[in-house]
Amino acid sequence: MAAPGGAGKGADLPDVLTAGLFIGFGALGLWLARDLDQGTLAQMGPGFLPRAVCIGLLVLGGITGFAALRRGAEPIEAIRLRPLLVITLAIVGFAYLAEWLGFVLASGWLIIVGSLADPGGRWRTTLLLAAGLTLFGALVFIYGLGVQMPLWPV
Repeated sequence: MAAPGGAGKGADLPDVLTAGLFIGFGALGLWLARDLDQGTLAQMGPGFLPRAVCIGLLVLGGITGFAALRRGAEPIEAIRLRPLLVITLAIVGFAYLAEWLGFVLASGWLIIVGSLADPGGRWRTTLLLAAGLTLFGALVFIYGLGVQMPLWPV
């Protein structure tokens, strides 16, 4: 572990890498949105939100990078394959299941299968989290925003 107060040599490499990704994606997004009309705050154009998000990424990347350079060295951990595969399976499964099983069951799949990435998780907590997040997602996306997705199997 790094010495407190940034006394270790080097920088916090995971956060430096994160800052680089934020800055890179922010710059790429600004470049890709360069031809979109920004509009005004009262009449936003199609480029307003992408630019705002990209500027936010640039600022967040700068803050993260600056803080990481002031801390002591932290190594980058080795990639663990299980969490990567389980989370990917959960997301891809949600994308395919949402059309046929509806939002409720697909969300349950996403949260329950995604929780298997952490072998130390508790089932009671996972099921309560799945129920709460599914209810919240249904209220916000299906009812509030009107996303065209069935709640239950068709």
